[in-house]
Amino acid sequence: MPSPQSSSDLVAADIIVSGNVQGVGYRAFTQRTADALQVSGWVRNLPDGRVQVEVEGPRANVEELLARLRVGPRLSSVTDVAVTRKAARGAARGFTVA
Repeated sequence: MPSPQSSSDLVAADIIVSGNVQGVGYRAFTQRTADALQVSGWVRNLPDGRVQVEVEGPRANVEELLARLRVGPRLSSVTDVAVTRKAARGAARGFTVA
């Protein structure tokens, strides 16, 4: 049985995804994936065609989300995923599409 996550295992990141990532279900894909991985945060389209994701959760879950964001949904074409690591606050709950 896995041990409970301690607060030191929590990580946070600001993620910018480039490529053909708008109008292809990328935000819905991100929300479904984040919910399945039990990480918190939000996703939104940016005016320049990229997608921004803010995420917080257990390190392994956030790393798995990053791996899946690099692939994206079937109709997307991801060219870059820029990740800025941040200090986790532990206050975020749920995952929303902004």
